[in-house]
Amino acid sequence: MFGYLSGWLSDPVSMLRTLVLSLPGLCIGLTVHEWAHAFVAYKLGDPTAKNFGRMSLNPLAHLDPVGGLCLLFFGFGWAKPVPISTRNLKHYRRDDILISLAGITMNFLVAFVFAFIETALLVWAPGILSRPAIIVILNTIVTINLSLMIFNLIPLYPLDGSHVLECLCMRRLRKLCVFLRNYGFYILLALLVLGLVSEVLSPAVTWISNLMVRVSLFLLGKG
Repeated sequence: MFGYLSGWLSDPVSMLRTLVLSLPGLCIGLTVHEWAHAFVAYKLGDPTAKNFGRMSLNPLAHLDPVGGLCLLFFGFGWAKPVPISTRNLKHYRRDDILISLAGITMNFLVAFVFAFIETALLVWAPGILSRPAIIVILNTIVTINLSLMIFNLIPLYPLDGSHVLECLCMRRLRKLCVFLRNYGFYILLALLVLGLVSEVLSPAVTWISNLMVRVSLFLLGKG
């Protein structure tokens, strides 16, 4: 986290260029993630997010000013949480799991689509990828969406993984779930500050993105 901040202090021009090229990935990743939560909640009977204008693919509908500033200066951030009213859900535990996994699933699908597009361009139109900016943008979209997917699987509040853990294990592991609900945010913050999240995230993102490329090559008949 502090390495990202030091980058702004030592080479602001390079960091600004990186940020500009990352904006498409950030906007797409955060927007589809939150939209998916709202869409699935609506389909399961809860119109709360829709009523608040959150069932939208407009990035501004999901922008959190503080989360955006943290993303700018520290390399991690967040969008506004999608409001969910669980009393509107017919099957609370099942539906909460589905809503929580919706954003993660959408990030996976978007990452695969853009990995496939990049691979297809490499096979059929390599000249397009001769422009470095295009490669960076496509790679960033894949990387950011995979990062959001894996990051949100962490079972620490307020991430999506914590909702899944509670719904599956509250009865059997009640004390653990209550502890993580109360202190999960502070544990998560400590892991981010110490750089432990990125140590797990980076190799996982690389492995999955490489797998997506191999699958894409297979689908294109080049595997």
